[in-house]
Amino acid sequence: MDDMGTPDATDDPLTGPTWRCGEHVFELGGRTIVMGILNVTPDSFSDGGRFLETDAAVKHALQLRDDGADIVDVGGESTRPGATTIDAEEEIRRVVPVVQRLSDEAPELAVSVDTRKSAVARAAIDAGAALVNDVAAGRDPQMLTVVASSRAGYVVMHMLGDPATMQAQPHYDDVVEQVRTFLADRLRTAEDAGIARDRLCVDPGIGFGKTLDHNLALLRDIDRIVELGAPVLAGPSRKRFIGTLTGVEDPADRVDGTAAAVAWLVAHGTHVVRVHDVKEMTRVARVVEAIRRGSAS
Repeated sequence: MDDMGTPDATDDPLTGPTWRCGEHVFELGGRTIVMGILNVTPDSFSDGGRFLETDAAVKHALQLRDDGADIVDVGGESTRPGATTIDAEEEIRRVVPVVQRLSDEAPELAVSVDTRKSAVARAAIDAGAALVNDVAAGRDPQMLTVVASSRAGYVVMHMLGDPATMQAQPHYDDVVEQVRTFLADRLRTAEDAGIARDRLCVDPGIGFGKTLDHNLALLRDIDRIVELGAPVLAGPSRKRFIGTLTGVEDPADRVDGTAAAVAWLVAHGTHVVRVHDVKEMTRVARVVEAIRRGSAS
């Protein structure tokens, strides 16, 4: 056990925890799980408006699957910096038809719902979602109860404030230690609420209430998050810090910068990467994994 009462991570980088999400079981550590991003929103920072229609969203999700995604994360509310919240009814209207179609047409694909709202999580789980990706880590007082009453997996993420305010001069004394402490606490709280440990995953929240230096510190020391002993998910894809470092304004052109971040994360034990460019990042992950093993198989 570590100093936070959580299991020590194994010394072997090729083994890791099991993550259970509904009927899906992911054996983590040897092969990085790729989560594809599907935004059914008009205002997401990179692809807002492209997949608002259910048919377009389902078609894109199936392409993400064919490109190598193990999970497709369906989000109906933008959480980009400065975004304002929408009501649960509108969010349900956007995501549930997509979740239902994917559950029916691609049962081998784990479908995630990206939401802060327990009502949306419940509706999506009832429609077939295997996991809930909660950027607010259970601030909705009913969220943990909803997840605990299901067999869904659950991702708890660190975010400073909320999307509307999170980039307003974020400050930490020690960003890595504070994020690690927060995630350890949320793991305990989720378990106390009845969510099994093997259904929990943590996300340090790259870009959510962090400056460029905060993001770089969390990436550099991602092994400190891995030490918590839970599956670790990270989402650097196309984010502003990559644009700042490379001078690339258009998020869609940040594929190479994203690849560098994904390679680093995979090399340092991150279990799940959340990305827009699934085909390219799957290839990056497979090469890094082979190098880490020192063999092709």
